[in-house]
Amino acid sequence: MKDDRGFTLAEILVALAIGMILMSAIYLAVNMGQRTASVLERKVTAGQDAKFALELMAIEIGMASFSPSTTANIWRNPATCNTPAVPADQVNLGIQVATASTITVEMDIDESGAIGDDSNEIIRYVYYSADQYVTRSTNCGFEQPFLGDTAASGRPRTVRVINNALNIPMFRYYNGSGAVIAAGSLPAAIPTIRRIEITLAVETDQIDPDLRQRRRMIYSTSVIPRNHGINSQ
Repeated sequence: MKDDRGFTLAEILVALAIGMILMSAIYLAVNMGQRTASVLERKVTAGQDAKFALELMAIEIGMASFSPSTTANIWRNPATCNTPAVPADQVNLGIQVATASTITVEMDIDESGAIGDDSNEIIRYVYYSADQYVTRSTNCGFEQPFLGDTAASGRPRTVRVINNALNIPMFRYYNGSGAVIAAGSLPAAIPTIRRIEITLAVETDQIDPDLRQRRRMIYSTSVIPRNHGINSQ
């Protein structure tokens, strides 16, 4: 005789419970995967931005004091952008400002015998520790966000520059003997600069939900401004 009985209530409840457990497991796995992907994406983006910034800074700072012409007194005072500048500025050549958080370099890119008559011949980088970002300006123009941004800007920030929080100078200067030039020796010791170490300590703007903190990365490179060394001799 054929048994036409269906599932009992207990069997249905067990099946439903198993189904809910499986659905929950799938949801957690998908959610975790999405969250991991998002965290990884933010870290990759922050790292790419910092690496690009470091590479550009190294290229431009490495060109400091480039001047193939024999024109005298071409270096400009970055405070006024006037030329000829005072004698001290001519001695400093194409590194007019050198501190742990700021550097201003100059170069005669178009070989015209003048500074500032072509774009990107006066370049200034400034690290603002309070807002945790770096600006870049050219030819004494307006400062633009270069790495990171202010929270008040309303623009999305991929990174925060945290050199100050880690007590790491963004710029460190060395003389021809390889010794660190003390901050108190600058700007008088600018003509003796032979190597510049650039360090960018950054963290993601958003908090990693797994670590419950922002991911941190440190990138560093050394630059030898050869033209500055040659012209200072």
